[in-house]
Amino acid sequence: MEVNINNTSQNNNSSLTYNYGGYEPVEFTMKVVTIIIMCIGLPLTLVAICAVRSLVKDDHVVLIYVINLLITDLIQLCCMIAWVLPKDWILSGGFILLPIYGYCLVASIGFMVCIALERYLVIACPLWYHFRRTIKVSVLVCVVVWALPAVIYCLVIATRNSATIGGILFLLPLPLFIFFLGGTLKALSASISVHSDEKRRIVGMLVLVLLIYTLLFLPTIILLLAQGSSVIDRYKLNNLSFTFVQLSPLAHLFLYIFMRKGTIDKLLASVCCCRMDSDDISSPV
Repeated sequence: MEVNINNTSQNNNSSLTYNYGGYEPVEFTMKVVTIIIMCIGLPLTLVAICAVRSLVKDDHVVLIYVINLLITDLIQLCCMIAWVLPKDWILSGGFILLPIYGYCLVASIGFMVCIALERYLVIACPLWYHFRRTIKVSVLVCVVVWALPAVIYCLVIATRNSATIGGILFLLPLPLFIFFLGGTLKALSASISVHSDEKRRIVGMLVLVLLIYTLLFLPTIILLLAQGSSVIDRYKLNNLSFTFVQLSPLAHLFLYIFMRKGTIDKLLASVCCCRMDSDDISSPV
């Protein structure tokens, strides 16, 4: 970063002019944040994928959705390279990474819905779901989710007001997340086949998914819906909301905490200084 000091002879005042390598201050800040997210997210996501893969069993299909979610995050983190490369390179070919990033971003929302739905069914319909959750069904669902962004893209470009239609489509998962969490809390008392420790982990995962979507994705969706209105500093708001979206791969890493027995009890014990029983700390859900 270069700093040039220009002295004016008329009023003898000094003014500071900052040169951020040819970028605007907002763009420079975005690039720094993106580099930090990439440096932290890439190695942690790779480790999380390997760790979750080792926990997969025949009846633990939620881990398959989590692995696919982490894969979408890994691709997004790799595509973030386009944000830190020179503009000339992006215009000459790096722009290809942008639609790939958007595709995986939409797919990640789909896998978040799958995770919330699976956790809801474990509590609300345990017996029905116990005989129907299989690896084959989960793989088929994953294929559908990976194909879903292409369908959404076709719907969006087929309409005139693509921003509004896109915002409405991306807003649909929010009531689903609220319904899954509310239905799970309502069915907790009636569920006797699920252990209390597992109930806490399921509720914690549903709360985390809802918070990730509300805090990181919802601001961008609101800006899409308000595309036609006049907003002060819309440029800065767009960059700020996009920064929240970029943080989603890091937030998804916390889902791993809710997939191991005893982890939530340990956290509660460290915060509240209380001790809770756990059957097996090292075994998965």
